[in-house]
Amino acid sequence: MDFDTTFEAHYPGLVRYCRRLTGDPDAAEDVAQESFVRLFDHGIEGTADGLRAWLFTTATHLVRDRYRVETNRRRLLEENPVEPTTGESPDRSLERSEDRARALAALDTLATRDREILLMRYSGFSYKEIAESVGVAATSIGTLLARAEARFEEACVSGEAA
Repeated sequence: MDFDTTFEAHYPGLVRYCRRLTGDPDAAEDVAQESFVRLFDHGIEGTADGLRAWLFTTATHLVRDRYRVETNRRRLLEENPVEPTTGESPDRSLERSEDRARALAALDTLATRDREILLMRYSGFSYKEIAESVGVAATSIGTLLARAEARFEEACVSGEAA
């Protein structure tokens, strides 16, 4: 039996079955179509009764999967409700812009190597990667970072005083 003949013979009954299981006509058509897609993709062959049984079994599993996913989604949303976010206040936005400007100004006052070490470390690079980039031993990076951070903090504080 070819696919078109199988589809014409079993689709209407499969959709009715799925509609009874889901209670939703759109979901029923989606499940029935997915069942036929899987039949075609897996190259399932057999008698008309065998194909019908395979389609109905597959549809039943798909409906159960949909139900399980929806139940989990609802449970997760109840445990972790999505709350509408409010935009950042203008005051906070201004503070953030000023902080960013101060940090950039402080970075610009540092020596090139200090600036590179800090930027690389806070971008997620490992000590070994930083050491290779700067051309020093990996065991020196901790000390160099501590000194660069101290100079950065000093530059930030002196920038606020000015």
